[in-house]
Amino acid sequence: MSNLDRRRVLRLFAALGAAGAAAPVLSACSTGGGAGDEPTTVRGGPPIKIGMIVPQTGANKALGDDMANGFQLYLKNSGNALGGRQVTLVTAEEGDTVETGRAAADKLIKQDRVLALTGVVSGQTMAAIKDLVESSQIPLVGSNAAPTNLGGLYIWRTSFLPSEPSQALGRWAAEHADGTVAVVAAEYPGDKDEVKAFLDAFGAAGGNVAGSPRYTSLSTKDYGSVLQAVKSSGASAMFCYYAGAAAIDFVKQFKAAGFPSSFKVFAPGALTEGTTLKQQGDAAKGIYTAMNYSPDLDNAANRRFVADYQKQFTVVPSTYAMASFDAAAVLDKAINEAAANLTSQQLNAALGRLGQIDSPRGSWQFSANRAPLQRWYMRQVRNDGMVLSNVLTAELTTLG
Repeated sequence: MSNLDRRRVLRLFAALGAAGAAAPVLSACSTGGGAGDEPTTVRGGPPIKIGMIVPQTGANKALGDDMANGFQLYLKNSGNALGGRQVTLVTAEEGDTVETGRAAADKLIKQDRVLALTGVVSGQTMAAIKDLVESSQIPLVGSNAAPTNLGGLYIWRTSFLPSEPSQALGRWAAEHADGTVAVVAAEYPGDKDEVKAFLDAFGAAGGNVAGSPRYTSLSTKDYGSVLQAVKSSGASAMFCYYAGAAAIDFVKQFKAAGFPSSFKVFAPGALTEGTTLKQQGDAAKGIYTAMNYSPDLDNAANRRFVADYQKQFTVVPSTYAMASFDAAAVLDKAINEAAANLTSQQLNAALGRLGQIDSPRGSWQFSANRAPLQRWYMRQVRNDGMVLSNVLTAELTTLG
């Protein structure tokens, strides 16, 4: 896999970005908004409404912006159409609570009468709206939250299951730790599941843990004591699980703690993903993360996606943007498949018939649990040209 820096990608595909905006590029059942094969003839019909649930304010606004940007980019590239139907995208505020997320879904389904839903950042929101989605028989193609045991017939996810980044990382960490690994995470039930997934895979590959996992309070902003405990443990590396503001604080304090240059940090991709990495800056250099996407993946779909995304938004796309771009691609293919007499129920059935999705992450398909069967990658935070980025270093495994 090539590690072309992003400036070269932009130069190589500048002409494509200029000329290709009108050129459909998605897969064989698509109407063109994405990044793969030639389209087939599309089916017409009246306009449709798609509802998007994302936080537009609050702690998760940046993540919500990435998700909205990815979906909007697909629509822009496809002439604001999915499956040959003109689209009205109705966005509702997920907010920071289950109550605001539930209210958003209720409005989109009952008041706006959307054909389908997408988005959703919070796993708690996803669980809270499940019964409404199922009873309304409105398909939800979620592009972030993906609780493992959610179940249901009408909820699909284009992101990944929560334990998969840690599971993908375990064997690689065991082979590259050069000694014992300390484990640190937030004191949160979901985070403990991530730790267990890592320890299971790490232990099965012969890895050795330095003591018991160390958990930090959800309210803490001072990680000095836990970092000192890791430093004193004799570990040669650390697995950590943090996201958002906690990831920013943890990484900056890790850098300030003066660990030796040989000390390695392994983590699920959320530790350094998206705008989080920008705020961490050079403190994140050298950190290894496992994720289902890297902006420098060398495939035609990703080269086009990265060039288009940077042209439109002037930043490198995150996995959150990519998953929403793919949610639009999935809806595009399924709407086209569902025929002219389109209903939400027919659309859901068409989602179940989809095969391979040609994606910036590499091709994938829905598994039996309605989440992606996909490849996982190892990345390291490095300078890619003038940009600090999660640079691809290895392909890990396929999970789903």
